[in-house]
Amino acid sequence: MTQRQALQLFEEKKVRTLWDSEQEKWYFSIVDVILVLTDSTIPRRYWTDLKKKLSKEGSQLYEDIVQLKMQSADGKFYKTDVADTEQLFRLIQSIPSPTAEPFKLWLAQIASERLDEMQDPELTIDRALEQYLQLGYSESWINQRLKSIEIRKELTDSPCWMFTIPQGKWKNKGLKEGIQFATLTDIITKAWSDKTTKEYKILKGLKKENLRDNMTNTELILNMLAEASTKDISQAVNPKSFEESQKVAQQGGNVAKVALQELEARTGKKVVTGLNAKQVLQEKNKKQ
Repeated sequence: MTQRQALQLFEEKKVRTLWDSEQEKWYFSIVDVILVLTDSTIPRRYWTDLKKKLSKEGSQLYEDIVQLKMQSADGKFYKTDVADTEQLFRLIQSIPSPTAEPFKLWLAQIASERLDEMQDPELTIDRALEQYLQLGYSESWINQRLKSIEIRKELTDSPCWMFTIPQGKWKNKGLKEGIQFATLTDIITKAWSDKTTKEYKILKGLKKENLRDNMTNTELILNMLAEASTKDISQAVNPKSFEESQKVAQQGGNVAKVALQELEARTGKKVVTGLNAKQVLQEKNKKQ
């Protein structure tokens, strides 16, 4: 199964989705859908109770539910119950909600948009930009964020929800997504920012939020420089093992570290700060 994951927004609420290119269908995280429809404070418990009810009723829907790995808020991938569009339409009938009808229309739109994107991939980028705008981000920041995604995928060659990358490095070298990718990412981040990903998130007061979605323009640019440099060095030296790839990651991060030090020396200001997106957007709203 060739898959790509994406976050979809329904009335500013996030729904994790996964596109199966072989079956040409979307899968949706059921707990995310339940949160949208019910505003339940414990959507997992709501779904557990609903599953028991469906099981007692002998519902075919319960039998058809599958589990797929989706990215959680902590950045890790866990198996979660998912449903395709048809299954969700049936599931919604079991959930009393005033949001049911607009959500059904939204589901139909998502399916239609994906078919459009297959014909014109640029639409994917346009819709990602639109979603970030809805969350309140500036256009200049969004442009940097989209570019950072492209550069990240050029380095990892992992399935991308926005770009098709012909050549990558980490995946082509046989490195494993998960612990090895995370280790190399930590090395790069530590080299240029002097902080691991975890330490960086603590500095910004983040828990489950995405770190890159909370970087400033300058932080994003330096992180892109670090990952782009790692990719270029990897192409040049062709590391043969995970240990050699770790050395390359350190070297790539060091390139951005030099740029950070030069910038800080000239401006007298720290580049890596505790400023996060929530604070920036709140300040923006106050000014407006």
